[in-house]
Amino acid sequence: MELETSVYRPNVAVYDSPEGVEVRGRYDQVFAKILTREALGFVAELQREFRGHVRYAMECRRDARRRYNSGGIPGFDPSTKFIRDGEWVCASVPPAVADRRVEITGPVERKMIINALNSGAKVFMADFEDALSPSWENLMKGQVNLKDAVDGSITFHDKSRNKVYKLNDQTAKLFVRPRGWHLPEAHILIDGEPATGCLVDFGLYFFHNYAKFRQTQGSGYGPFFYLPKMEHSREAKIWNSVFERAEKMAGIERGSIRATVLIETLPAVFQMNEILYELRDHSVGLNCGRWDYIFSYVKTFQSHPDRLLPDRVLVGMGQHFMRSYSDLLIRTCHNRGVHAMGGMAAQIPIRDDPKANEMALELVRKDKLREVRAGHDGTWAAHPGLIPICMDAFTGHMGKNPNQIKSMKREDASAITEEDLLQIPRGVRTLEGLRLNTRVGIQYLAAWLTGSGSVPLYNLMEDAATAEISRVQNWQWIRYGVELDGDGLGVRVSKELFGRVVEEEMERIEREVGKDKFKRGMYKEASKMFTKQCTAAELDDFLTLAVYNHIVAHYPINVSRL
Repeated sequence: MELETSVYRPNVAVYDSPEGVEVRGRYDQVFAKILTREALGFVAELQREFRGHVRYAMECRRDARRRYNSGGIPGFDPSTKFIRDGEWVCASVPPAVADRRVEITGPVERKMIINALNSGAKVFMADFEDALSPSWENLMKGQVNLKDAVDGSITFHDKSRNKVYKLNDQTAKLFVRPRGWHLPEAHILIDGEPATGCLVDFGLYFFHNYAKFRQTQGSGYGPFFYLPKMEHSREAKIWNSVFERAEKMAGIERGSIRATVLIETLPAVFQMNEILYELRDHSVGLNCGRWDYIFSYVKTFQSHPDRLLPDRVLVGMGQHFMRSYSDLLIRTCHNRGVHAMGGMAAQIPIRDDPKANEMALELVRKDKLREVRAGHDGTWAAHPGLIPICMDAFTGHMGKNPNQIKSMKREDASAITEEDLLQIPRGVRTLEGLRLNTRVGIQYLAAWLTGSGSVPLYNLMEDAATAEISRVQNWQWIRYGVELDGDGLGVRVSKELFGRVVEEEMERIEREVGKDKFKRGMYKEASKMFTKQCTAAELDDFLTLAVYNHIVAHYPINVSRL
């Protein structure tokens, strides 16, 4: 089915909502096929049953942040040592997703979904989270697109190329990543309050697709999910209960739904066993969400001037704390019988510079060889052009084996300590690092405000994680007046220096994108927001949460129906 949207006419039509549910997003006949009374009723049931648990989990996050800001540091919880030391395993991996050696990720856009499912990767993670700007249009079109993808009818006509895209006979397995627990969905009110974003994403997708997915994709299992931004096992426990509630509603076996959790916050690395334990009937492993992990390191230690990061380009997997995190994740997953997924290769093929392209691809090749030799069962790529390189690296080491769960136990990693996981990264800080953070942060935010959450910048495919690293690092450098020791000039970062950098980088952005695009885009608005975030007295938890209201668009409702 080709996606078309109808023209909105105020007060002519409204969504058929159950009692207590109010849809304030634009009415569209196509969206109405997703926002049925029954589907909205299911979302409302999830919201009402779990909103108290979510609120408590978010308050616990705030308590932890207050501890860290008062000088505390995260570590292993003594009260759950029995779980870490216990002899338990997760449910066996469904055959449909035993082999996940290369996964591609991207937003829930129509053409992207088709290309990714056809890409030759083993899995496509369709993203409602960091790779998507969560406007009403993007979210609802995404739900329509996924429904069409699951039933096999999805097509896309690219009129500029006069080309029709459709699915191949063989496609990647589909995983869906809903938003994190902290993000609201302001276009749907339940009992007068904004719905929890991830329950909307999960609920609508599951309701419409579980039966067909289990038939065509999951071989009796599924649907499959990725779960982001968790900081503690109590948050995994909520997801487990949501899955059980959904399975009961659908009348399918417990353990049908499966999910991989992204370990992308510093507190979560100390909770990996506990997270798997809470999801042990529904788990298919953990993933190294390494860009968000770096962001979380800075955010966790925002009040620790002795733990400042070097330029973010220097914070790679060669850093001891990053390598320790990856090794411990592999050890934990394989000890519990599930996949240990590697990190993202964000490079984009550089078509106009063969030499630079080969250098970039060589970096990808080395990174993937490091991952598979360490014991990872699969990896992520942001672009279809990287899939052959990633596939060669993993297949060259694993051969025909679908994964390394049984063959690479990594017993040596059991000796990894809290100190290993918290070791301060080494490297220098430079004015160019400050400039790059500023240039990338502003351009990403400008794109996000105009509807794009996955943005090609300087030969990398960037999502919200990179903007977050840029923002929090700038904030921390400004707050502590750090010396840019890599330049040899003794310059210290200040609000005044940052202000000059913003002005100069805005001029550079205008030169790079062209005056017309600069004028049409939201670069000036993004610059103001980014500057405000970097110079605020207190650090906001998430950039996307702080600026979310700028993309919320409430439409009139028909008062005669109330």
